[in-house]
Order: sequence, then C-alpha cells, then structure tokens
Amino acid sequence: MRIIMLGAPGAGKGTQAQFMTERFDIPQISTGDMLRAAVKAESDLGSKVKEVMASGGLVSDDIIIALIDERIQKADCKNGFLLDGFPRTIPQAEELKNQGIAIDYVVEITVADEEIVSRLSGRRVHESSGRIYHVKYDPPKVEDKDNETGEALIQREDDSEETVRKRLGIYHQQTAPLIGYYKDWVAKDADSAPRYVQVEGIGSLDDIRAQISAKLR
Repeated sequence: MRIIMLGAPGAGKGTQAQFMTERFDIPQISTGDMLRAAVKAESDLGSKVKEVMASGGLVSDDIIIALIDERIQKADCKNGFLLDGFPRTIPQAEELKNQGIAIDYVVEITVADEEIVSRLSGRRVHESSGRIYHVKYDPPKVEDKDNETGEALIQREDDSEETVRKRLGIYHQQTAPLIGYYKDWVAKDADSAPRYVQVEGIGSLDDIRAQISAKLR
C-alpha cells in the first residue's frame, strides 16, 4: 500500500496517517526526517544535502526523489509506505512519476478553511507539560488555566489566526493544485494513475477512519 497524503495544515493528516501506517504495517516517510537521517548517515546523498543546507539553500527535487528512492528500498517498506510532506508541488509530483515510483492511492482530507482556523487558533497549551486544550471543543475548567496546575495557558505562535491563514494561503498556492493534477491523471489514464480518494475531515476520528477504511482496498 503506497500512499500520498494531501490536505491543508490542521486537516488531521497526521492523526489519520498514524492510523493508516498501523493498519497496513507501512512506515510514514517524512521528507524532513529523511533529510536529517541522510546527513547523520554521512552517505553520498547525505553529504550533498549537508552542503545545500549549510549554504542556506533549498534541497533540490532530484535529491529528495533520490532519497525517497533509496529509502523505499529498505526492508520496512516491503508492504509499502506513506509519503508525508511530499510532493508539495506539481513539479515534484511530475518528478516522482518520471522516476517510476508507483503510488497506489492519493488520499485527500478536506476541511473548510474557516473550520481549520477555528481548530488551530482555538488551541491553548500548558507549556511545561504539553497538555492541549481548545477554547471551544475542550476548554479548561477555569478559562486560560491548566486543569492540573492552575498555571496560565498560552497560544503558540503557529496557532495564531494570522499565522494559520498565512499557512493556508501557502497551501492553496503551492500544494492544492496537486488535487487537480491527480484527478486529471485519473481522467486521462486511470490504469496508470493512483486512485484518488477524498475524505471529509469533519466528524469523529472513528468516522473519518471508517471513511478511509472503506475506500482503501
């Protein structure tokens, strides 16, 4: 089972990715983790990555594709893999296709922007323990106070409404076009294209999991 996950930040991809990797016994391959591992391993590719990162540049698509190709040859990928954070753009998807790295399913979790803004901007965190609350869905017993210690809760900078909207803007500009790319591929050549699965990311975690289970065969 070889899967690409798509969806806006805050759509719940991470939670559902964990479910899929456990169900199908496949690793979640994060490009960020992979880049760090390559540098640590001091492989030839890792040396190239280290040079690019040291100079402040962006690692090229061809290097990332080579890392993915190297990674999926490992024993833990015998049942497949789940790509997390790649591809992010149509050129990256084209490169993945051109390298012959086959994908079985593209899974998109859809959630409206305003729901995502509400989800993320409403989060509050107890900094020292990492306990997470939500002003609407899971409020603390006393407003802005941790249930256990009574200490003040904070809103992470990443969760501010301004930051969330900025991240959503980048997603719609750079990554959302992949939805059209994969749908077009299915329409033009369904035999070679990954199957495209769209799941509504609203409702209980169990409901969303059930939707995914029903569509991944």
